[in-house]
Amino acid sequence: MSAASRIPVGLMEGLNQVKKRRPANLSALVNLDLLRNIVFFFFVLRWTRRAFWKVKGRGIIGSLVELYRNIGRILYGYFLRAPGVRGKVQKQVNDALAKTQAKLIAGNLTKYLTLPKEGLSEEAVRKELETLANLDHTKWEEGYVSGAVYHGEEALMKLQTESFGKFTVANPIHPDVFPGVRKMEAEIVSMVLSLFNAPPGAAGTTTAGGTESILVCCLAARQRAYAERGITEPEMILPDTAHVAFRKAGDYFKIKVHLVPCPAPSYQVDMKAVSRLINPNTILLVGSAPNFPHGIIDDISALSKLAVKRKIWLHVDCCLGSFLVPYLEKAGFETTPFDFRLKGVSSISCDTHKYGFAPKGNSTALYRSAELRSYQYYVSPDWSGGVYASPGIAGSRPGALIAGCWTSLLNVGENGYIDACVKIVGTAKKITDKIRETPSLESELEIIGRPLVSVVAFTSRNLDIYDIYDALTAKGWHLNALQDPPAIHVAVTMPIVKIWERLMADLEAVVEAEREKERARIAEGKGAKGKSVGDSAALYGVAGSLPNKSVVVDLATGFLDLLYKA
Repeated sequence: MSAASRIPVGLMEGLNQVKKRRPANLSALVNLDLLRNIVFFFFVLRWTRRAFWKVKGRGIIGSLVELYRNIGRILYGYFLRAPGVRGKVQKQVNDALAKTQAKLIAGNLTKYLTLPKEGLSEEAVRKELETLANLDHTKWEEGYVSGAVYHGEEALMKLQTESFGKFTVANPIHPDVFPGVRKMEAEIVSMVLSLFNAPPGAAGTTTAGGTESILVCCLAARQRAYAERGITEPEMILPDTAHVAFRKAGDYFKIKVHLVPCPAPSYQVDMKAVSRLINPNTILLVGSAPNFPHGIIDDISALSKLAVKRKIWLHVDCCLGSFLVPYLEKAGFETTPFDFRLKGVSSISCDTHKYGFAPKGNSTALYRSAELRSYQYYVSPDWSGGVYASPGIAGSRPGALIAGCWTSLLNVGENGYIDACVKIVGTAKKITDKIRETPSLESELEIIGRPLVSVVAFTSRNLDIYDIYDALTAKGWHLNALQDPPAIHVAVTMPIVKIWERLMADLEAVVEAEREKERARIAEGKGAKGKSVGDSAALYGVAGSLPNKSVVVDLATGFLDLLYKA
């Protein structure tokens, strides 16, 4: 009997079927393996490109330093959540918030936690309003506040209030119902565009403030990059001194943010670092004119040339500079190119509610062309409620604020703004000169960079700048504490113009008092260990130096919660 005859017939048939199927199965396996290799290749390619861009932008050492900091931040976060540590940290946060609550929330006022059964009389409401208006507060009327209130003169506020009354119920979302508001809004945009030397065809919108202006411009840049270049992983490059609204835009609109240092002595954005960080996903470059922390104008001309060369959107944040920077030259001060005369500038944000002296809640987003502006629009053509279109983030908007802005611009006029520029920027320069020329101040304080506009920032060579800040606060001043580097800034306003010499006298007295305290501590052999930590020193000096900022986030979140505690 042959070997073949000993194999069962069924088994032979099975072997034959396997032989017939093997080429097909093998082909499927080969195709699956090829697909797996292709996916793996693109995965490796994607991460290799990202790694290349990282090293190209930050350098090998910079990338390693960034990795080291990220690891330290993560590990410190675990430490703060460890048993025993978290409880102590939370107790300190709660104690700090309790102190803040005691300052913010007055306990002797009538509280309205539900609607009254019967509405209060007009007289009763007026009485309540008067009580609230006269609560103990920092004396902005006397010029004790940095920024916040930029004009404050009674005549202009009265005129603004009258404009509110005429347009209390107005809403620009209904231009046919409120045609006057539509006209005023269009004219506001036109006036501000002319201020920034906009070319023919330029366009803009009004917004509720500088943050919204920045948000919509970032959104427009993102939408354009997607529509024209198909970018789905957008990135933007900004100075680390740029307004925090750009970081908010990054979080809101999923735009990766690259922060570029602004090194001493100029404190302008490092152009070489900006250039290195540009990659195919870059949709936006940013410059400030000036920045909020130090009042320094970035090299907008260099940014413009880079934007033109690399064909990237450049946004200039002029929210703080607003109606001062455009008038520096006419007011007789040094200036630098910053507006639409530079070909690379695609958009500008300008706050009319700062040095435009309009009521709070007013700003503008300006574009080189109407096409660029259209990318900030939102249109829904198939909503069941009808075709919906809005120019920005908000739908309904207060027409009264637009009326107040329009009223302010017309009332002050170009000559009024030039005169204000002379007074405000002139006072900022007097403050700078006073610090630099007074021996007791010059030996201790150092002006940051070369401010050209209204903000003067200074740090301390030997003393704790936050102790100086707390001491000035105790004297009634409401200035701005900064970090990286630790500093104080003064944003000069019309009210400050009148009492800047008192501020300098108090600053001189505070510096001398802090110097005496330091001498006494050294004489007693205590040094820094014997020093008490003030409120701002605790927040900026201690918490700000932690590698993980979760404690600061907890404090800030708690503070925001307090704002809504009745």
